[in-house]
Amino acid sequence: MQRNKEIGLFTKPSSLSCHLIIRAMALFFLDENAISFPSPQIADRDGLLAVGGDLNVDRLLAAYRLGIFPWYSEGDPILWWSPDPRLILIPHGIHVSRRLRRTMNKGEFTFTMDTVFEDVITSCANVRRGFREGTWIVDEMIDAYTRLHKAGYAHSVEAWQADRLVGGLYGVAIGSCFFGESMFTTVSNASKAAFVKLTAFLVQNGFAMIDCQVTTPHLVRFGAEEIPREHFLKVLEKCVAQPTLKGKWRLEQAPVSR
Repeated sequence: MQRNKEIGLFTKPSSLSCHLIIRAMALFFLDENAISFPSPQIADRDGLLAVGGDLNVDRLLAAYRLGIFPWYSEGDPILWWSPDPRLILIPHGIHVSRRLRRTMNKGEFTFTMDTVFEDVITSCANVRRGFREGTWIVDEMIDAYTRLHKAGYAHSVEAWQADRLVGGLYGVAIGSCFFGESMFTTVSNASKAAFVKLTAFLVQNGFAMIDCQVTTPHLVRFGAEEIPREHFLKVLEKCVAQPTLKGKWRLEQAPVSR
């Protein structure tokens, strides 16, 4: 099976160094019995903000609304991050290369949304493991985001060839912001094409921003840009105040009023 480094569209570094774990001990420990976070503005220079807590739906939603996301490796405590600068993409400003447009116009792929969420997130983890890079998408994360999906907040886009899943992505939607988490592909351009389909859907449904979290060359080529965390948080505050398009998404879904 062909595998492609396109996994890097929404890609965090493959492993966390021990010094980050040590530094986390001087930061904020989260109480499992109370859902609260310190201000993301006080995160350290790497974006590390807090340690501990859990991955229940309410805590994850509270974190995303504040511009905070979990990211940690197998065997580590849960680490919470808010990097500065932040990479974002305005959906209607996406740049699609001629080559990718030609590929999509050939009809090499078909696309669905929210039909095999667990397969997509598991594939995102397995492709990275296949490259022996390690993954932050540990079993605990897969379970947590599957719960978010069932609650109507986490979504997937799937790219198919015949009846074979060959690429996809997943993320979280709150208000008019989509928080991209990870992508995978087993066929060249499959995840890129899925991302283009996602952005078209987001434009159609009034989304203002895609949070790409950390910078990758692939996303920069799509038109993503870094902005200061302070600016990102101001934009995010407006986005999450908008109604959330919950439930199962469909590519043909009509626009919603916001």
